[in-house]
Amino acid sequence: MNDIVSKLLLYGDMDENSILMELCNICREVKKENFEKDILVTNIYKQIKKLLETATDYAFDKNLWHNYLTYLLITNENPFTITCEKAGAKEGSVNLFAKSDFKIFKQLFDYDFSYIEEKLGIDCFSVITDYHAIVKPELMYNKNVSEKVRGLSEKLELAKDENDFFDIITSFYKDYGIGMFGLNKAFRIKSNENGDISFLPINNMDKVVLDDLIGYEIQKQKLVDNTKAFVEGRKANNCLLFGDSGTGKSTSIKAIVNEFYEEGLRMIEIYKHQFKDLSNLISVIKNRNYKFIIYMDDLSFEEFETEYKFLKAVIEGGVETKPDNILIYATSNRRHLIKETWNDRNDMEVENGMHKSDTMQEKLSLVNRFGVTINFSKPSQKEYFEIVKEMAHKLNISMSDEELCNKANAWELSHGGISGRTAKQFINYISGTVEKQN
Repeated sequence: MNDIVSKLLLYGDMDENSILMELCNICREVKKENFEKDILVTNIYKQIKKLLETATDYAFDKNLWHNYLTYLLITNENPFTITCEKAGAKEGSVNLFAKSDFKIFKQLFDYDFSYIEEKLGIDCFSVITDYHAIVKPELMYNKNVSEKVRGLSEKLELAKDENDFFDIITSFYKDYGIGMFGLNKAFRIKSNENGDISFLPINNMDKVVLDDLIGYEIQKQKLVDNTKAFVEGRKANNCLLFGDSGTGKSTSIKAIVNEFYEEGLRMIEIYKHQFKDLSNLISVIKNRNYKFIIYMDDLSFEEFETEYKFLKAVIEGGVETKPDNILIYATSNRRHLIKETWNDRNDMEVENGMHKSDTMQEKLSLVNRFGVTINFSKPSQKEYFEIVKEMAHKLNISMSDEELCNKANAWELSHGGISGRTAKQFINYISGTVEKQN
């Protein structure tokens, strides 16, 4: 195996501690005359355990070895894979290197572990190549990754040679992309002391869709229209969703990402203290073949906080133009984002009957940089009841509308007032205490 893997070129930059490289070292040791059997068996079992842990994380099934190799293929970012992500497979010299690597991966797919099993008296490789997972993939947080890996693995198993491998893999790269961005919908970030950005996938993102948010049809349509233009490569605006708490602002953003994921939309959630990293973040993602929403939830600033100045510079005003594949979507309970005080009017001037204040203009200029502002206001009591009834009907709750509204009215009086969130909490309570209709 070591002789095979050592010939990889484009995909050759493997982590020395990876399962593949550790197995290569073990295979090399087995060929020696005086190998230490117990040590090698222990090392193999360590790698099998790592493979099982990966399989559990991503719900691999059937042939775990093939699943693992497929995972390596679709997470390896190199000049060839990134080019395929952007433009698909094109004629070029790099294809010769790629096909050479795919020939090697074909050999790894067909690798016969029986020699090692006989030498060491083990059968673990026979087990992992005919594996039956206990946990169902649909119950896993990483279902999205699992489906892609298992589906592609089964196609690669049928590949006759490196040319088939090439066609299958490059089609996948073009359709889904590569690496972390190709496999996941949403991310958080962290940065080190040098300002380098790393991405943390959000594997358990809410599966909500826009239809789950009852009412607010005009607001949802504005958001859809802007996002649709964005993913289709047309001009679009940064969006601010503001209004009362519990009205569905955050839910709408999550639903938008779910709706347009297949069209290449990804979301990166950042927090206020990370605004200083915005420029570095943008420099990392600006050349990728995805559309990114940088998402800021519950955005607001107290009068002593100055992080908003980083945000202003990034949205509009900095020397570098914001890339076309990036938009900023934010939610806030405040219309103007930054807390205003009467002290802000200390520099008020009157000129030709107009009242001007530099401090107030400074604070209001941030919200003006969002081209689309959408108001999510608290529902009326009638709308609140409609939300409750619609949710109850979707869950087949066996209760008359009149009784439902009476109970919902009593619930909101002691649970924070009228809002979509209150309605959902009420329905969650009712669904757990009332029998459903057949």
